Amino acid sequence: MRPRRLRPPWKRPQRPQRPQRPRRHRRSGAGRRRSPLALRSVAGQMFVLQLAIVLLLVVAAAVVLAWQAREADVRSARERSLACAATLAVTPSTSAALRSARPTGRLQPVTPRAVRACGIDYVAILDRKGIRRSDPLPGLIGERADGNFGRALAGRTYTEQFRGELTDSVRAVVPVRGPGGRVVGIVTAGVDFATVSARLDRELPWVAVGAVGALLLAAAGAGLVGRRLNRQTRGLGPAEVTRMYEHHDAVLHSVREGVLVLDGDRRLLLANDEAQRLLDLPGGAQGRTVAELGPASGVGDLLASGRTATDEVHVVGGRLLAVSQRPTGERGGPAGSVATFRDTTELREVAGQAEVAAQRLDLLYTAGLRIGTTLDVRRTAEELAEVAVPRFADVACVDLLDPVISGQEPLPDPTAATVRRVALRAGGGDHPLQPVGSLPHIPPVAVPREHAKHPEGTACTAGAEGVRGTGETGEPAVRRGVDGHTAEPGAGAREVRAVFAPDLAATTEWRGADPEGAARVLRAGFHSLITVPMRARGTVLGLAGFWRREQRPFQPEDLASAEELVTRTAVCVDNARRYAREHGMAVTLQRSLLPGRLPEQNAVGAAYRYLPAQAGVGGDWFDVIPLPGARVALVVGDVVGHGLHAAATMGRLRTAVHNFSSLDLPPDELLAHLDELVARIDQDPTRGPETEAVTGATVLYALYDPASGRCHLARAGHPPPVLAHPDGTTRVLAAPANLPLGLGTSPFETHTVTLPEGSRLVLYTDGLVRLRTRDLDDRLDLLRSTLAGSDDDPGHTCTALLDALLPDRSESDRDDIALLVARTRRLPPDRIAQWEVPSDPEAVAPVRTACRERMTAWGLGETAFTAELLLSELLTNAIRHGEPPVTVRLLCDRYLTCEVSDSSSTAPHVRRATTVDEGGRGLFLIAQLARHWGIRYGPHGKTIWAELPLTGGRGEHTDEPPVV
Repeated sequence: MRPRRLRPPWKRPQRPQRPQRPRRHRRSGAGRRRSPLALRSVAGQMFVLQLAIVLLLVVAAAVVLAWQAREADVRSARERSLACAATLAVTPSTSAALRSARPTGRLQPVTPRAVRACGIDYVAILDRKGIRRSDPLPGLIGERADGNFGRALAGRTYTEQFRGELTDSVRAVVPVRGPGGRVVGIVTAGVDFATVSARLDRELPWVAVGAVGALLLAAAGAGLVGRRLNRQTRGLGPAEVTRMYEHHDAVLHSVREGVLVLDGDRRLLLANDEAQRLLDLPGGAQGRTVAELGPASGVGDLLASGRTATDEVHVVGGRLLAVSQRPTGERGGPAGSVATFRDTTELREVAGQAEVAAQRLDLLYTAGLRIGTTLDVRRTAEELAEVAVPRFADVACVDLLDPVISGQEPLPDPTAATVRRVALRAGGGDHPLQPVGSLPHIPPVAVPREHAKHPEGTACTAGAEGVRGTGETGEPAVRRGVDGHTAEPGAGAREVRAVFAPDLAATTEWRGADPEGAARVLRAGFHSLITVPMRARGTVLGLAGFWRREQRPFQPEDLASAEELVTRTAVCVDNARRYAREHGMAVTLQRSLLPGRLPEQNAVGAAYRYLPAQAGVGGDWFDVIPLPGARVALVVGDVVGHGLHAAATMGRLRTAVHNFSSLDLPPDELLAHLDELVARIDQDPTRGPETEAVTGATVLYALYDPASGRCHLARAGHPPPVLAHPDGTTRVLAAPANLPLGLGTSPFETHTVTLPEGSRLVLYTDGLVRLRTRDLDDRLDLLRSTLAGSDDDPGHTCTALLDALLPDRSESDRDDIALLVARTRRLPPDRIAQWEVPSDPEAVAPVRTACRERMTAWGLGETAFTAELLLSELLTNAIRHGEPPVTVRLLCDRYLTCEVSDSSSTAPHVRRATTVDEGGRGLFLIAQLARHWGIRYGPHGKTIWAELPLTGGRGEHTDEPPVV
């Protein structure tokens, strides 16, 4: 499309019927003849500004292009020089010529051809000393070239800008390598700066031509823009355009906002249609003062004063007007002011509703953040009261059913359970509501279903809101069922429903449970109430009440907010209740699997402490197992994980340890059997996918013999025990760590140590010493120092250790702890008797006689006959079927233990002999006469033992009672 040619204003055709007026009577700028590029006009000033900017840009572009062209020429010279020099350097003939006797004769014909082929100024070939062997100027051959060629002699290729003789240039330096990779010479090739400059001089005229062309095009474009702008602004200057927009374009008659323009004398200059409608201005108002117009007092005072105002609300003719006013003479313009008026009558109501909705959303958002932060029922109820007061109510109370508080399942009929107040919070001042822990009487938590009508006898209608009725006062009272529906009335049936009482004084139904308390509530100034049942998963857990006395009465929309708030809290309360129930069940299970009290034995005095985990039931356990021969086994273990599965796994491992210890196995073999059991449990195909693995459990098993004082220890990944000597010194026993159970097939190692009488052996789980923020060695040092400073009593030692090590634990270190402290005892030597028996049947009688004498000395005359019979059978079997040496040992502790040892590993078996058999009745008699009997295998044979009860005059050996 061809551009339309514009005519200047003085060549436009004039209508013949309108005579031309003298120019001096025209409005300023309306028909003034001005050059389109006059500097006083907006168009002229814009043209000059655009031209200056374009000139700067063109000059800057020309300089940048010239610089880029020169850099490109230099870069091209570098690349050509480097390519030429590298080609000559790798040519085998170049290396051979440099190593020959007459290199110049062979190299000089090559360099001119290379200069012409590569388009460069010179190529020079130097030997290792920098002497020119080939050069475009023959006179320079044999002279040393300028520059430092150390990098080239080191084997590096580089380019540089060389300044020196003969000319400044851009040159490339490339080493020439011989057959062995040794540098035998240097090739230099370059382009003189004069050549680069000459090329740039040839390019600069084109850059200048382009710059001038761009400048001319830009000037033409700026001229066209200026001419169009001049026509649109009618040749006006900046001040005239500003005044025109202030007086005319600011007045928008199409907007729904009134505009008044007043001069400095407070006379009305301009009023749009909306302003005339809102202020009900009379006709001919322009030019009259504000006082003459007589608008409403508030608006009139504001307009007359001329002060600055922003969205001031004034009532004019039944409308709410937001009035804003600004002065117009602050920046050199004419004195006066501009006032705007906006009708906010409808927006005010919408804004109020939006504000209420925003407050409700903010309340629910805060509730989502602050309610349910713990798994404690009471604390969750307290968080609901803290969120509701004072943002939603002046006083909030939460009442829960007793089964919910204790973590039990709530009753199907909530009205049959006791309701107890667990949270109460007031915004300020005294109140007559019942305190926390009491059994509240008001408001009622249940109403009979047959009371579908209010006590006043007014009819109730079921709707979407619930059950709604009208009392004597005409105020609506709403009672909503928890399920949102009205149930059919039944005889004696009761249900829990929400109570909405916006006017407590006019509502009488809530007073029935406690009239005196209701009267005190009214005297305290409470005027409205919302009570919402706390229900989760179809079960009523309690009731939440919200009271107001200083805030405005509750509105119907507040009931929905209260129900939403209580519903969220109910879910958190139910989660806490379920957690409390499951945690209690797990703790009960765990405690039932742990020893209730330590068994009676004389080998050690023991005491223990167990602290359950903070986050859930753990798998730590301990045990003290009496063994034959007055020995005792001390066990401490830890199962990976928490919860019911960990507790059940702990019970299985403890039972397995009991069973394996009854076989009288040494500690390493016992752990090997336990490791195999754990591996079989994890590989059981009947295990569900959600069942946690047992692999990784740790165990420490210690076997103490009070007769010798030796203690055999073996551990599977468990922390090492700590020993405190009677003199107060402590040390960590260096028992081999071994792998945890189920993680490997490597054999377990046993550590044997002799314990002096009165030593304290401390066994513990990692929850006692392991912290996230402390080094394990530091914790062990603290344990040893505390152990050294405590007394010998095991119970006091446990207390001292817990007091010293527990305070450093944080919330993230709340693992369960099992602690077992055992104080060693020794069996007195006079309670031990031992004989070496020759491998001869005739030696049985003397040994039997010696045993009878020793038992008589112990006061066991009544047991002597039975013991003789047992020893006779055991010795006869050992001599006939075993291997020497044969040893007899008697131990008198809580029981009389008879032990016969030999070097054979054959195991005897009990069998029932027939009437014609001559043998086979020995072990049967032992099993019938002894309290317990068994076989213990050792590295040098076996030991058959039998225990008999003490029935003599001395009774049981009770030098020291066991410490539990």
